[in-house]
This record gives sequence, structure tokens and C-alpha cells, in this order.
Amino acid sequence: MQSCEISSDSTDDPLSSGLRSHRQPRIVVIGAGLAGLSATRALLQHGFADVTILEAADHIGGRVLSVPNGKSTLELGATWIHGANGNPVYHLAEDNGLLEHTTDDERSVGRISLYVKSGVAHYQTNAGKRIPKDLVEEFSDLYSEVYELTQEFFQSGKPVCAESQNSVGIFTRDVVRKKIMLDPDDSESTKKLKLSMLQQYLKVESCESSSPSMDEVSLSEFGEWTAIPGAHHVIPGGFMKIVELLAQDIPSNTITLNKPVRCIHWNYSADRQEVITNQNNNHNENNSCQPQDTLILGPPISVECEDEEWIPADHVIITASLGVLKKNHESMFSPALPEDKVLAIEKLGISTTNKIFLEFAEPFWSPECNSIQFVWEDEAHLEQLVYPEELWYRKICSFDVLYPPERYGYMLSGWICGQEALYMEHCDDETVAETCTELLRRFTGNPDIPKPLRILRSSWGSNPYIRGSYSFTRVGSSGGDCEMLAMPLPYANSTKAAPLQVLFAGEATHRKYYSTTHGALLSGQREANRLIEKYQDLHKAETTKPKL
Repeated sequence: MQSCEISSDSTDDPLSSGLRSHRQPRIVVIGAGLAGLSATRALLQHGFADVTILEAADHIGGRVLSVPNGKSTLELGATWIHGANGNPVYHLAEDNGLLEHTTDDERSVGRISLYVKSGVAHYQTNAGKRIPKDLVEEFSDLYSEVYELTQEFFQSGKPVCAESQNSVGIFTRDVVRKKIMLDPDDSESTKKLKLSMLQQYLKVESCESSSPSMDEVSLSEFGEWTAIPGAHHVIPGGFMKIVELLAQDIPSNTITLNKPVRCIHWNYSADRQEVITNQNNNHNENNSCQPQDTLILGPPISVECEDEEWIPADHVIITASLGVLKKNHESMFSPALPEDKVLAIEKLGISTTNKIFLEFAEPFWSPECNSIQFVWEDEAHLEQLVYPEELWYRKICSFDVLYPPERYGYMLSGWICGQEALYMEHCDDETVAETCTELLRRFTGNPDIPKPLRILRSSWGSNPYIRGSYSFTRVGSSGGDCEMLAMPLPYANSTKAAPLQVLFAGEATHRKYYSTTHGALLSGQREANRLIEKYQDLHKAETTKPKL
């Protein structure tokens, strides 16, 4: 028989309060990256007082990781603010003076030139020869022309032909090759060089898309990703400044680091209902309570952490990367995710793009050189650029010169993506430094290039709390999968369960801005706004209740 006694401190527990409909909801945010921080910040600004962030790593920032290096900061993760007009990350940086020392040369608008628009990219072959600048420009114009064609399939609803297999890589390679081979003015050796450059361009494109190969990127969906107008910007003080700005108004005790989550147990109230009865102090002969009102007790979610702590919640905002969801979704949710959400997770793509920073005592490159691009002539006619583990270095597409040297010293930044990036992560620093030095010697034709003074590199693929760099629309997936991934649980057509229990944020959940920092930030605000709208009556009641 249920006891009628109520403990003396029960009124302090909002879950035990008779004013349950007016209590503060308990919200747990999983992940302290840009999405998690922006969601938390928005909730706190709108009066939510019971918000907790659980972060698995020992630091905030997620896929933002800035490393101090003398007078400069090296970015192992997010590097650019992509576009200015209406970009919330840009406005945060601009409003707080983070861009005031940015030079014009750092405001790059080029797609292929990853750091600066001034200077010249040196395209070097594996025979140690530089490809003439006019030939590079001629090929670049051709490639850009075909790149524009890849945008038309989504933007103009253009049908995809079967030969392309709905793949950006297959389509691009096919069209560019035909145009090269049909050019009557080029010699066979020139055609071979252009075909080799095509493979190098596709490697660079793969790094930008964070895909193993452009062959895996959906042609029909490629044009949906939306560029924000304006230049690309870097933050000289480090992208972590954006993270710090988002976190500065969040109380430190709101964020718990080193707190990985094992499982989100949601929809509890559907299986286990605890009730409390209001009483009027009148007992019947059996000394039982006479209920006037029955209320559901206990939040519908319990977050199980790796350290065995269980945290109750009314709402959970999950900002885990797509890579983590792919790896862990089966064990991460109880009950399991709906089939359509699992399918979206499986169909969308995420891969690893890593950077390799090499610091030298003196530059071995000429002052006008802004990058060294690796063109393997023996790859001209290959269909797929996939390498065995021992040849992982062939996927390094280029080394960019960090500019200006007054800030960075003599520093190169190399790029590698896909499975080969994971192979690189398994090597030690010494091996990677020696391998990169040999590549630079071979492609520049300069056998006297010394080993770097220092190497620093990222390892996003093997990071158990990240498992990849950022998402892309893989062949067979669409922007609709991003929206399905973003849909809160339980779905709105579920009438019995409490709504908005599990919400999803992160760059992979933004249909038009996936893969970007502004996409991550906006997705966090989007999920916070769902809860702000849900509880707007609560906050109106709290702000207008009479003073006693």
C-alpha cells in the first residue's frame, strides 16, 4: 500500500512539486563543441536554469582544436570562417575584434588555394619537374567549368545519367578526360600532364569534402551545400576564441569534462509510471489516501555515463558527430533508434581529413610559392585512387605555405584524407616526418631539403569521441537524410510519449551547411529554439507570477 507521507524536503524537488507543469525542465547536452555550446548558451539566455553539458574529452571545443605555436596558433581542426554575410561565426569574430589583424592575403576566396589567394601554386610532378604556370591555369579553367556543371544537377533539377553512377568523381573524371582527349592543340605529353592534374584536383576536392574519394560524393545532391557570400577568414588568435566566446556566459559548473556517455535511456514514462497523489489529510478506515489528482513523476530520460552515473533528464540534446553515431548508435540508445533514423545515419557519409604541419628553420620554397601540389604522372589513367597501407603517402595532395612568415615562421601544412589518413595516424611522428621530407625532395627535385624541426598533425579518425572530420552527402543519400537525422524523438505523431525527449544537433544535421562551423552553431540554436518555444508559457508564467 502506498504511503501517504511526503518527506519534508519534497517541495524543494521540482519533480515532486504539485506545480509540475511550471517546473524547470532538466536538460542534458551531450558534447561541448560548437553545437552543444550554442544550444546551452541560447537556453541559459532564455531562462532555463537546469542545463548540464556532458563532454567526453578533457577539453571543450569538439572539432575545434587550436594549438599555440610561438606567435601564432595552428589549427588541427576547424580553420576557416566560410563566408561573412549572415554567418553567425563571422559576426561573433568580427564583433569581438578577432579579425582585426587578419591580412588581406588571408581572406582567401579561392576553392583550391586553401590558405592564400596571392602567390602561385607550384604543381610539381613525381619526376621533380614543375608544370608550367600557363598549363596549370589552362587546366584550372577547364576543371572549374566542369565543377560548375556538378552544381547544376541539384540546383536545376538536372537528371543524372546512369554512366555517372550519381558520383561527383566519376562524372568529373569522365567529362574532364573527354575534353582533354578531344583537344587538338595538345600533345600527348601535355594531355598526360592534364590527366595527372585531374587526379590531384580530385584529391584536394576529397580533402575539402572530407570524403575518402569524390567517387563516393553524390552528384545529384552536391549542389545543395550552400556557400555563404563573402571571403573566407582565419582567426589569427585561433578558432578556439570562438569556442571561448560561446562558453564565456556558461557557468563552469554547467560543463562536466571527461564524462563520456554510454547510453541514453529514453521514453521511460511509457514503460514505468510513478505516481504521487495529492491528499486532503482525510484517511479512510484502511488508512489509505484519497487521491484528488494523479501526476506522472520522474523524467522520461536517464543518461547512463561510462562512470556508472545515471543522470535524469526531461530533454537530451545530442551533438555527437556522425562518426560516433555510426559506430555507437546501436548501444547508445535504449530503446533503439527508429529504422528511418538509423538508415539516415548509415547513408550519410563522413571521413577523415587530417593536417600535417611541418616547421623548417629556413624556407626551401621561393617567396611567391603559396603551395606545393603533388602530381603523380603514373596516376593519369587510374580509375580509383585507393592505396594499400604502405603507400598511404600517395594520398597527400599538397602542402600549403602558411602566411605570413612573421606570424607562422617557415611552416607547411599538408593534407590527407580517407582511409590513408587513418593509416597515417597509425604511424609515429618520426616516420611521417621522414616520409613527408622524402616526398618534398622528390617532387621539388631538391635532394637537400632538411628534415623539419617539428611535426604536428591531427588524428580525427582514431579519436573515439569524434571518428571523422565532417560529413558529406554520400552516393545514395540526400539532404533529406540530414533532416531525418535532425528530427527529435519521439516523432510528433506519437501521442502518448512526452515530446522532444531526444534532440539532435551538429554539422551533419544541417541540410545546407553541413561540414561547417556555422552549420554546427546554427544547429545547436535550432534545437534550443524547439525547447524555448515548447516552454514559452512556462517562462511567461514565471515572469508574471505575483510577488508574495
